[in-house]
Amino acid sequence: MNSDKHMDLLNKHEADVRFMREALRQAQLAFEEDEIPVGAIVVWGNKIIARGYNQVERLNDSTAHAEMIAITAAFNELGSKYLQEATLYVTLEPCLMCCGAIFWGKIGRIVYGASDAKNGYHKYINSSVNPFHPKCEITSGILADEGAQLMKDFFATKR
Repeated sequence: MNSDKHMDLLNKHEADVRFMREALRQAQLAFEEDEIPVGAIVVWGNKIIARGYNQVERLNDSTAHAEMIAITAAFNELGSKYLQEATLYVTLEPCLMCCGAIFWGKIGRIVYGASDAKNGYHKYINSSVNPFHPKCEITSGILADEGAQLMKDFFATKR
């Protein structure tokens, strides 16, 4: 790998870590409100344009996942129904419902942290099948341990 490509990958990884920390801050807000601690942000042009965290209990709405809230806020911010140039950062692997919203919004890139064996899309979809828009790039495992620990801490308070 030439040094320019290596540097680009390093810079991309550093940006992914920085933005995932912002998504983790959103997850912490959910935790503090006694919601399942999942956070999401939408980035466009290296700028955060939308944030969201789980608000299922607060809104009494089973569709109020972090991704759904962040995606809706991004549509409103841009006045657009498509987000081809956007990156969605989410602390936990998206569920099938959120995959549908990501697909229809034509989001260009998804970066998620921890896997979700119980409710993530991989449980239902063969790993060779991409549930997102065909041009969507997927990166997983960014700060996965931090996101998983927040979930463990949350559910430990419920037992």
